Amino acid sequence: MPVFYCIFKNCHLNSFLSSLTSSRREAEDLINQRIHPQTIAEGWRLARKAARAILESSAIDNSSDEAKFREDLIRIASTTLSSKLLTYEKDYFANLAVDAVMRLRGSNNLDHIQVLKKPGGHLRDSYLEEGFLLDKKIGVGQPKRIENAKILLANTSMDTDKIKIYGSRVRVDSLNKVAEIEEAEKERMRQKCEKIIAHGCNVFINRQLIYNLPESIFTERGIMAIEHADFDGIERLAAVTGGEVVSTFDRPDLVTMGECDVIEEVMIGEDKVIRLGGCKSGEACSIVLRGASSHVLDEAERSLHDALCILTATVKEPRIICGGGCTEILMAQAIDREVESTPGKKALAMASFARALRQLPSIVADNGGYDSAELVTQLRAAHAAGKTTFGLDMYNGTIGDMRKLGVAESFKSKLCVLLSASEAAEMILRVDDIIKCAPRAREGY
Repeated sequence: MPVFYCIFKNCHLNSFLSSLTSSRREAEDLINQRIHPQTIAEGWRLARKAARAILESSAIDNSSDEAKFREDLIRIASTTLSSKLLTYEKDYFANLAVDAVMRLRGSNNLDHIQVLKKPGGHLRDSYLEEGFLLDKKIGVGQPKRIENAKILLANTSMDTDKIKIYGSRVRVDSLNKVAEIEEAEKERMRQKCEKIIAHGCNVFINRQLIYNLPESIFTERGIMAIEHADFDGIERLAAVTGGEVVSTFDRPDLVTMGECDVIEEVMIGEDKVIRLGGCKSGEACSIVLRGASSHVLDEAERSLHDALCILTATVKEPRIICGGGCTEILMAQAIDREVESTPGKKALAMASFARALRQLPSIVADNGGYDSAELVTQLRAAHAAGKTTFGLDMYNGTIGDMRKLGVAESFKSKLCVLLSASEAAEMILRVDDIIKCAPRAREGY
């Protein structure tokens, strides 16, 4: 199971594990009936093919209409957040998550969405920053606000204003010689700073540390210097400002600098952060999470991350399906229709696959504290009557139209669960025996 967890952790893991468990139980019953595993696997493949066909035919694609596609994304985000800490503010955070994903402009790189957790206030005080926030400090004595910023992004060592001789021994006959070595190191750093200044930048952001000497040189020239932006931070800044990260400074004509309208220091709660407004590219963003404690913020971040993951997957594959167990019943009934025209023992395996699918809405109903047998039988009857968009209404303990209730899921995620769970169950079914090491003998027993 740990192997499957690593492979499929980006899918809806709970649905995957439930499907896998249901399929495994059905396989055990078939094996007890002396049906060969190869026959079971063949029947499952036929069932999986029928299930996939009906799943694809029931999917809806509104990507050509921007307004409808945004509504679909909000429904998916709200459905994802319904079982998490943010459920009481799910409408607010669903809109926030959709705005953040749409800000990526199709890149779908979640590393470009920065989440800043700041204790204090309420969850609803969280917001999506119009610009970009950097949780770092500006150098001492340097300007705290710069308009029409020209930003040079770098990943270079700025700490060579001290002696760094590794694996060597230097012998001197006076302290003056030591001072000369130190002065040579400082001169090299001054030359490096002059090359950086020659680029015409008024903001210098470095991934690594900036020591006292270069910081003082930038301060004298009126340049804002920001150090230790770390790898993720510097990559996000490159995406949001339109610049590129450089390590050498000999060819200013080949360097693309980032641009933004204003860089300033602002307060969020009790902390100071750096805000970049009016960025040139804007293919990254910052979400500020507020909450009463660090525990609330950590859980809110996990919940929001789940929504962001499913939204980016939906942007890549824009089709959606109805949730609430609707598609599971739909797929099960499609398989049952195929069973009627399938001869041999394969039909038994296909029927077991359909029963495994119907277990998923039963598990959902049980988790909600409702009578699963009553709800699932009502749901099957509704689908038999042609109400193919009906699913479980977990707020009222009844069945309802999922389109009207706004309960939606990503087609890509549901397809991943269907294929992954059935293939994993088939893999387990093919295991003939398990070889285990003998337990270690314990002393005194």
